[in-house]
Amino acid sequence: MNSTQKEISYQTSNTYETLNSLTDKTKNIWFVCHGMGFLSRYFLRYFESLNKEENFIIAPQAPSKYYLPPKMRHVGASWLTKENTPLEMENIVRYFDGLFKQENLPPQGNFIVLGFSQGVSVALRYLAKREILCNQIIIHSGKIPHELNPLDFKYLSDKTQVHLIYGNHDEYLVAKGYIETEISHAQSLFGERLKIHPFDGKHEINMNLVSKLTQE
Repeated sequence: MNSTQKEISYQTSNTYETLNSLTDKTKNIWFVCHGMGFLSRYFLRYFESLNKEENFIIAPQAPSKYYLPPKMRHVGASWLTKENTPLEMENIVRYFDGLFKQENLPPQGNFIVLGFSQGVSVALRYLAKREILCNQIIIHSGKIPHELNPLDFKYLSDKTQVHLIYGNHDEYLVAKGYIETEISHAQSLFGERLKIHPFDGKHEINMNLVSKLTQE
């Protein structure tokens, strides 16, 4: 087949969700990227246990939606695939840029970036691309993009904490033998600032651990 792939630029729109209100009492501002199969409004349910006055959470929405098997009734979403990843990531970068511009977040406060599962890849790529300053980075049960290198995170403050969290029975990381590679890659990127936190569980969000780490 003698086909030609072409490219077009156009304006599009997307949604995102927030939880709680941004006030003078807010201590922590979260930017949380969900995993594959989630919608942002359902992902936010994991953060409802946090103190409402002290935590303001922003959950962007992955753009590619699909019906979840096996019944194909509920809708989930995906951030990226191996198909044309650089172009798709550029679209996500522009979306995140617009989101931050609209929210107009204050410079003060404890800014936490969390990626869960597939959300790790877009969160870390965006941090590296835009050199976003944050107090804490939480890499939760996800794979770090292979192209990222230590220079991408050289801009981070010495006070920025990085946490790598995973379940010791994770069916996607541990069972497939990926976790050693991910730990090694994370250590090369973040050095001594990295702290590793395995927990007794599968490929799931451990909000008890996340909450504890962000309060230290």
